[in-house]
Amino acid sequence: EAASESRSGRSAALRARMEERLLGARFRYLNQQLYTGSSRDAARLFRADPAAFHLYHRGFERQVRRWPERPVQRIVRYLRRRPASLVVADFGCGDCTLAASVRNQVHCFDLVPLSPRVTVCDMAKVPLAAESVDVAVFCLALMGTNLQEILGEANRVLKLGGTLMVAEVASRFEDTRAFLKAMTQLGFKTVSK
Repeated sequence: EAASESRSGRSAALRARMEERLLGARFRYLNQQLYTGSSRDAARLFRADPAAFHLYHRGFERQVRRWPERPVQRIVRYLRRRPASLVVADFGCGDCTLAASVRNQVHCFDLVPLSPRVTVCDMAKVPLAAESVDVAVFCLALMGTNLQEILGEANRVLKLGGTLMVAEVASRFEDTRAFLKAMTQLGFKTVSK
């Protein structure tokens, strides 16, 4: 009997490891899809398969847990030092961690509603009036081949003099300087990097 318990324990551990590996592989595949397609493609993908978004988010959380600091926490600290009256738009908000962590009014946008606070939409077409927010945030969410369109949308909803905050993995950009130059051409001035 002890031998069979030990064998079933090893079997369960092996199954858990295999599930973790499979989750990792599916996360990498979905991540690749998000970076190599447009925001419209991403919206279509998750409309057709909502479970894929939950799987993607689980893989994302697993990955970010290993990092020394979560970028969203840095954004939270920044906003807590600023007036709570600033209105924020969180593009690709995930589970709305930012909105839950600050007193500001936060408009939460993503492709699938992981929280009731989320407005489901394409990041290139958010349902906000022009010049209606003080801070636009992309925290590990600047995805898609139509970045100019997505950043143009952030520019549209930002008030004159508003702040765009982008937290992204450096390897996401072939050339960070080229990205910053493109941001200047969109009308943004780099305040800090």
